[in-house]
Order: sequence, then structure tokens, then C-alpha cells
Amino acid sequence: MDILRVEHVCYTYQTKYQKIEAVKDVSCSFKTGALYAITGESGSGKSTFLSLLAGLDLPTSGKIYVEETDMANLNRDEYRLNKASVIFQSFHLFPLLTALENVMYPIELKGVSRNKAKGRAKELIEKVGLKEKILHQYPQMMSGGEQQRIAIARAMAASGKILLADEPTGNLDTKNEKLIVDLLKELSYEDGYAVIIVTHNSLVAMETDIVFRMRDGEMLRS
Repeated sequence: MDILRVEHVCYTYQTKYQKIEAVKDVSCSFKTGALYAITGESGSGKSTFLSLLAGLDLPTSGKIYVEETDMANLNRDEYRLNKASVIFQSFHLFPLLTALENVMYPIELKGVSRNKAKGRAKELIEKVGLKEKILHQYPQMMSGGEQQRIAIARAMAASGKILLADEPTGNLDTKNEKLIVDLLKELSYEDGYAVIIVTHNSLVAMETDIVFRMRDGEMLRS
């Protein structure tokens, strides 16, 4: 069964001067255990489309189904807490929280006790390949690769199986890019996530199972 299914989705917004059709009649689907890339030039609509998959906005027309439920009928805050997580190029870690506290944050939001949240966060940080010494470091004390792995650990703290990554390697060097791509592969193939990556990087896209290319708001499967 598809964990996400998109049917004839359009998204239009109004600027001061004109109406922009950012996404035009897109239909596609995503399954767990697979790695997807969405590529395209700047302004092609790929990041807007990812934001729709994340429930940050609803389509102007068309439907997005989450395990056969129309996203329009879901509490989208709960969807992002329990079903889907987003990681960003700029990491978006809380600067005044340690690595451990950043990963604990979404776990505690679910009402889990602090001690249990701490234990689960430590497990997730270990899973993304970081040592115990990172636990009490703040984001500004970490390398870009370390920050992105903490961001992925925080995303994994959601109990769902949808991971949406917006240019996750954009700020990383080649070595850390490979580490992040390998980690996303592991989450997909070994842990059963549907991993959807928006990327400009053709080398990253080549590592995925299915590549969708967007152009002028339309989606073309490569």
C-alpha cells in the first residue's frame, strides 16, 4: 500500500503582482522501503511540493492521501509529529538546546517522560553514528555533518515512516554528503522509511530508486 498518494494536485498562490501556479496537476505515489528524489531547477516547484507532502499547506485542488486518509481531514500538526518529519539544508536545530535536548524535544511533545525521552534520544543519536561526547554539545559546536545527523535523529523521533528531506546535503562537503546519503539509504532499506529527497545534486539523485523531475510546476518521472 502507498504511504503517500498524490492525485491531480495543484497549488496556486497570489503575490502582490500576479498569481503563481507553483504545482500543476501532479500525480504520484510513495511507498515505504524506497528512496525517492525530486529534482528540478530553482523555481520548478519541488520545494513547494515537498511542503505540501509535509502538510505545511493544503493543495489548491487535488488530494494527498496519507495511508488512504485525505490529508485535508487530518490534524496536520499531529501528522508531522507522528507520521512525517522534515529535515532541511540549514538543519534548523534549536541553538540553545544540546544535541540530546534537540532529539528529546519531539519525544517529550508526545507526553513521554523526560527519562524515557532521554533514553530514546540517546539510542537515535547512536543510530546515526555519533559518539556520546556529542550529547551535550550545542549546534554551534558541531560540524555541518554532525548537525545534519542530529537533525535526522530528531526526525526519527517521530514514530511515522515518512522522511522528507529538503536539500539535506546542500551545505555539506563530499565526505559528509556520502555519510548522509548512506544514512538515508539505511533508514529506507533497513528501517522501512519512505525517504523523499528534494535535491539539485545529480549524484545524490543517482543514489535513489526513483527520480521525479519537476519543471514549471509539472512533474516528469525520469
